[in-house]
Amino acid sequence: MKITAVETIYLPRGITVHAGAITYLWVRIHTDEGLIGLGESYPNAEAEAAIVHSRLAAVLLGKDPSAIDRLWADMFLAVSYSGWGGAEMRAISAVDIALWDLLGKATGQPIYKLLGGASRQSIRIYNTCYDHVDFHREPVRLARELLNSNIKAMKIWPFDPIAKENSGNHISAEQIRRGSEPLRLIREEFGDSIDVAIEFHGFWNLPCAIKIAAALETYKPMWLEEMLPQDNLAAYAKLAHSTDLPLCLSERLMTRWGFRELLENRAAAIIMPDISWCGGISESKKIATMAETYYLPIAPHNCGGPVLHFATAHLSANVTNFYIMESVRRHYSEEYDGLVTRKLVAGASGELPLPSGPGLGVELSSEVLTRKDAIVKRSAA
Repeated sequence: MKITAVETIYLPRGITVHAGAITYLWVRIHTDEGLIGLGESYPNAEAEAAIVHSRLAAVLLGKDPSAIDRLWADMFLAVSYSGWGGAEMRAISAVDIALWDLLGKATGQPIYKLLGGASRQSIRIYNTCYDHVDFHREPVRLARELLNSNIKAMKIWPFDPIAKENSGNHISAEQIRRGSEPLRLIREEFGDSIDVAIEFHGFWNLPCAIKIAAALETYKPMWLEEMLPQDNLAAYAKLAHSTDLPLCLSERLMTRWGFRELLENRAAAIIMPDISWCGGISESKKIATMAETYYLPIAPHNCGGPVLHFATAHLSANVTNFYIMESVRRHYSEEYDGLVTRKLVAGASGELPLPSGPGLGVELSSEVLTRKDAIVKRSAA
């Protein structure tokens, strides 16, 4: 089997989240046997598509798509001199996911079986709260909705509006009280029956982060996520030493080399790769194995599109040091409608079922493939 074409697809209008509008990039790898592998990245589809065609297509065309490790190394070499920390690695990630999808289709197996098999029968998830219910105003109502669906963990970011008041440079006692209020109310109503992770999106400086962490210790959040920007891991080590609460990071680190320092300085208690950013399924599996040597779990970041959702489920089904998988109820219940051929949703247990294959077990919908406004580019042998 040989790769005959590399195709990118994205829609001109993205979705809006806390960081602004994002667009999903879909990559399809075509072969001479008629099989097509599907991959995905985000949030800047135009930039990522440009890398796929200008740098990666030449590496891929005419090659055996099952040589995934060799192709990953060759793609990395093709972009490494000009820098691999942004769109370059997101483009590689999308291609890598597509290659694993192809391998699964060629062998008739779901990806998690090719990675080494299932390590669990279902996948524990938490809900990232981009919901119709505002967690700032109605945290108890939102937590109750999730518990009624047997989803027993959630993530909120109540300190973000406060950070924007002063660029994260200082925080008052009143602001700490205000930011802590949603978690306090959830704990008051439900005790420890629901886990609550607190996301910070890297908005704070170190002194503020230390103060916030100290104030939150009484409420026992599941973790504190990305309190600081991800570029100074020595500062994260200082933060980790100042609190007994676990730190979780970082979705914005890329490749095993990006995670190496984080593991070595013992700053994080929970490791959070994003499959569609860090280097794909291949690199995520390696990062998980590295984390396992430090006896640390992974909690994959999964706040992108529908193909990432399936890919993350395959990784989560396989790795033995899995902790919990991010999911967005609004995404998989509503936003992905019309984009892909099937859904992967939480069952009555509040957990995801293992995704069925072959490959990822999902395709782009015919509606996407035939949309007149879809931006499609193809590089062929």
